[in-house]
Amino acid sequence: MHSTHNPPNNQGTAMTTHTKNTATSKTPAAAKDAIALLKADHETVSGLFADYEKSDSSKKRKALVAEICSELSVHAQIEEEIFYPAVKKALKDKLLVPEATVEHAGVKGLIAQIEGVEPDGEVFDAKVKVLSEYVKHHVKEEQTEMFPKAKATSLDLLELGVQMAARKAELLAARS
Repeated sequence: MHSTHNPPNNQGTAMTTHTKNTATSKTPAAAKDAIALLKADHETVSGLFADYEKSDSSKKRKALVAEICSELSVHAQIEEEIFYPAVKKALKDKLLVPEATVEHAGVKGLIAQIEGVEPDGEVFDAKVKVLSEYVKHHVKEEQTEMFPKAKATSLDLLELGVQMAARKAELLAARS
């Protein structure tokens, strides 16, 4: 009899969650705003670069580079498709977004040189190092300039975050 009592409790919990989701206009309870999502990506990639620098296994380094390239490619794409156009419009920006887009081009160029390539020595390591430095510079500009300005606008950063998370999931699934 006790086990018969559990399903209604579970169902009640699910209904409460459903009601909560409906109240937040189709926004999942764990949704991150756009800036939180991008910052989490920045931290992930930073950690991957740190792991690469510490690793002396060619196999592990190749796997880390694959993950770095995938993360950066998807991150750049969701920024360019969703975040940057919204920020550009909200800020009437003619500098931050174009500069960030040019920085993305540099990052993509280096990704093209290392993605799927065997880590074969100094030149490969140098490309990963320069990519890491490009990304650090780019992240610093976004987090100290673009993000604070975006937060000060009337942009719905939670809705943007939901769109970006959905697109990110789509792009990552297509890459696997």
